[in-house]
Amino acid sequence: MYFSPLYISSPIILIAAFVLVTAAVRILRQYERAVVFTLGRFSKVKGPGLVLLVPFVQRMERVDLRIQVIEIPSQDVISRDNVSIKVDAVLYFNVVSPERAIIQVQNYMPATQMLAQTTLRAVLGQHELDEMLAERKKLSTDVQSILDSQTENWGIKVSNVEIRTVELTDNMVKAIAKQAEAERDRRAKIIHAEAELQASQTLVNAASILSSIPAAMQLRYLQTLAEIGAEQNSTIIFPMPIDIIKPFLELLDKVDKTSVIDVRLQGLSEQELPLPH
Repeated sequence: MYFSPLYISSPIILIAAFVLVTAAVRILRQYERAVVFTLGRFSKVKGPGLVLLVPFVQRMERVDLRIQVIEIPSQDVISRDNVSIKVDAVLYFNVVSPERAIIQVQNYMPATQMLAQTTLRAVLGQHELDEMLAERKKLSTDVQSILDSQTENWGIKVSNVEIRTVELTDNMVKAIAKQAEAERDRRAKIIHAEAELQASQTLVNAASILSSIPAAMQLRYLQTLAEIGAEQNSTIIFPMPIDIIKPFLELLDKVDKTSVIDVRLQGLSEQELPLPH
C-alpha cells in the first residue's frame, strides 16, 4: 500500500499547528493580567481577554488582581510587660502592579505572609497586654500601615489586617479574672460610699427644712404614726415630740407658780392674824 507524503504529513502539520496555537494564544479573565517577557526581558502587561504570544520567544506570567486573603497562623508574642500570648490574624491584600509583583519578588504570596508574621510579632511586642486586649483595632491598623509601606515596592496593596484571637495561658486567665473581680469590688464599694454620701446629704437637707417649719415636723410625725399603725403590732413605743407637749408643760408650769403664790399668800395671812388669848 502506498501513502502519499501529503497524507502522512497532514497529521504532523495539524499537531504542530495545535501546539503553536496553544503556545501563542492565551485568554485572560477580567481580573487577570499577563506579564509578558520576550527572550527573558520584560515586554509589557497585557489583558484581559485574548492575548497573542510569539511561540518559543515570549512567555507570560498570569497575575490575579483580586483581593487575596491570607491567614496568619498563631504567633508566639511576648508583650512589653513580659506576658507570653498567642496571636493570629487575617491579612487582606491585592496586586496593584503586576510587573513589580513578578519582577521585584520571587513569589509574592508566601513573601507577604512571612512579612506579615514578623511585623505582627514586632508591633504587638511593643505594647502591654492590656493594650492588646483593649485596643485591638488600633493595633490592627498599625500592622496594616507598616505592611502596606513595606510591600509597596512589590506592587502589593495591603488593605486590611484583622487580629482575630489573643490567646492567654491558663494562669494568666486566672490572674485576669482575679483582677477583674477586684476591680468590680472596688467599684461596688465606691458606688456604695457615694450612695451613702448622697443619702446623708439628703437627710441633712430634709432635717434642715423640717426643723425650720414646726408644722412640717408635726405632719411628718403623724405620718410616721399612721405608717406604724398600719402594721399589726401589739406594742408601739414612740417618742413624744417636745413641740406637742410644750403647751402642756407651760400650762403646768403656770399652775405650779400659781400654787406657790397662793401658799405664800396664805402664809402671810396667817402671820397677820392675832393669836387667840
